[in-house]
Amino acid sequence: MIKIRKGKDTDFEDIWEIFHQVVKKGDTFAFDPKATKEDCKALWMPPPVHTFVAELHNKILGTYILRKNQPGLGGHVANAAYMVHPGASGQGIGRALGIHSIKQAKKLGFSAIQFNFVVSTNLVAIQLWLKLGFKIVGTVPKAFNHQKLGFVDVYVMHRFV
Repeated sequence: MIKIRKGKDTDFEDIWEIFHQVVKKGDTFAFDPKATKEDCKALWMPPPVHTFVAELHNKILGTYILRKNQPGLGGHVANAAYMVHPGASGQGIGRALGIHSIKQAKKLGFSAIQFNFVVSTNLVAIQLWLKLGFKIVGTVPKAFNHQKLGFVDVYVMHRFV
């Protein structure tokens, strides 16, 4: 059974391992594939970012962050990012994180979640988000420099919580 809980400082080494394995491929996130542990900590762990981890068999195999998409008058819309360890794909971790984040966003007072940068070639993620009620509300042409495919489109996705 997948257990999702608030991330703690002591979880950072596991979060870093997931982040590093996902980001180094250069095919799903705009983060620099050579991002350091310090870069990861600055992105994933600072307040007011809400960090969560997913455990399966007492091992952290997934993580997500939830934060305001914009300050001030845009602060009612959340933004989130999700990562699952590549060795744990296909076990429902991403889906569990997505469902948890929707509930958590509502609990935190957000009215919606918006993804600003979903790489169009990340079909597994796009299919998941569509199943969870997100809609593609915009396309940014050739905004992502995919490490194997070159410049590809990204989507802006949105759903009310």
